[in-house]
Amino acid sequence: MNIVFIVSDTFRRDNLNCYGDKAVRTPHLDQFAKKCVVFDRCYADSFPTMPARADIFTGKWTYTYLGWAPLPREETVLASVMRRAGYTTKAVVDTPFFVRGGYNYDRGFTDFTEIQGQGTNRLDINMQRRYETDYCAPATMLEAERWLQRHRKEKFFLYVDAWDPHEPWDPPDWYVELYYPEYDGKQIFPIYWYWKEQGMTEEDLKVAYACYCGEVTMVDLWVGRLLDTIESLNLMEKTAIIFTTDHGFYFGEHGIFGKTIMDLRASAAYPGLPSRMYRSPLYEEVARIPLLTYVPGVKARRSDSIVSLADLMPTVLELAGVEIPKTVQAKSVVPVLKGEERTEPDFVVTTHPLYNPGEITRMVDAFERIVGEHLPSTITTREWSLLYASEGQPAELYHLPSDPKQEKNLIQKEPQIAKDLLAKFVSRLEKAGTEARLLAPRRRF
Repeated sequence: MNIVFIVSDTFRRDNLNCYGDKAVRTPHLDQFAKKCVVFDRCYADSFPTMPARADIFTGKWTYTYLGWAPLPREETVLASVMRRAGYTTKAVVDTPFFVRGGYNYDRGFTDFTEIQGQGTNRLDINMQRRYETDYCAPATMLEAERWLQRHRKEKFFLYVDAWDPHEPWDPPDWYVELYYPEYDGKQIFPIYWYWKEQGMTEEDLKVAYACYCGEVTMVDLWVGRLLDTIESLNLMEKTAIIFTTDHGFYFGEHGIFGKTIMDLRASAAYPGLPSRMYRSPLYEEVARIPLLTYVPGVKARRSDSIVSLADLMPTVLELAGVEIPKTVQAKSVVPVLKGEERTEPDFVVTTHPLYNPGEITRMVDAFERIVGEHLPSTITTREWSLLYASEGQPAELYHLPSDPKQEKNLIQKEPQIAKDLLAKFVSRLEKAGTEARLLAPRRRF
């Protein structure tokens, strides 16, 4: 079976009609979802961008040891395993961190194409944009289409990774006007802080969200074109297709505008001075993500099983009939696709890499960032969500069925439930061989 694996960065699950949204226009993915197993409880593991890709490529919980860093040479990665099994492996990406600085995320691909225009060269490349096809997401999907036309008769694994709708949000104006008819071209950049403290207005958030939704709709159109190409090439009956993201984003929920809490003002005022990362809770808006999985012959349905991004590596291998390496820690969801409901594991951990305060990371843009506080991990079951950072730090506990927006912290009322969830987290860290210096401050409340 062929595999097409599509990642769209920062794509909130509530963008899609199948997850309850009716305001954001995503007609192509909404139509595709009707053919899929729609996972209602899929979560990110490692956070954010490249740690999430590390999990996808290795099938491991890389937050226990890797962080935002190059992919170690000793890792057994998905594309390499598929290639050894006789697959032609191709990646088309515009997410700008795969190979820069020796990051090695192109390993195992027979061919690798990076579409330029995101990241540090954005202003230079994007000055040349005249048509929609000059934007990164359209260009990425077009390149994937063309590759499929050339290789449709081969046994292939095609990985497509678009950084949109990641900020900065600057789609063609006509997309933004769908959500804000009087749009004048103004761009609002996320502050990665509590928006009211920074003097932002509700109108600022409204404009920013309209621009974000515009990028979502643009991505939907071009992913839809790629899906149409797969169908027109008569590949639907022998190709499994996965669509997902790495994490969501806060547009004012919990008072936050961004996906983490960072003080960017010092580095803006003093170039070269590292910014500082603070306690950054990962609530449902960021941790819970869309997962649409189409497999020929598998009946469309919904699943309430708890799954995560790391599960997708062994899933792809099982769909392809390829042996899953012993290095893999996560579990294939193929049994769920066949109609079984999953009972183990019964929880998922969504977390920043396990940095300790004082450590320096080059997360996101190669600029140094000092970890000022322990960054919380979120442990989620069907009913409960525990946000936990380290011993002695504030923790939050939410009952998701009765409080889906996570507004009522029950940590004082239900201490035993919180302790049980922490025990699950500690047990996973121990089994994964987490270093003692990282594990020690995270054993107790």
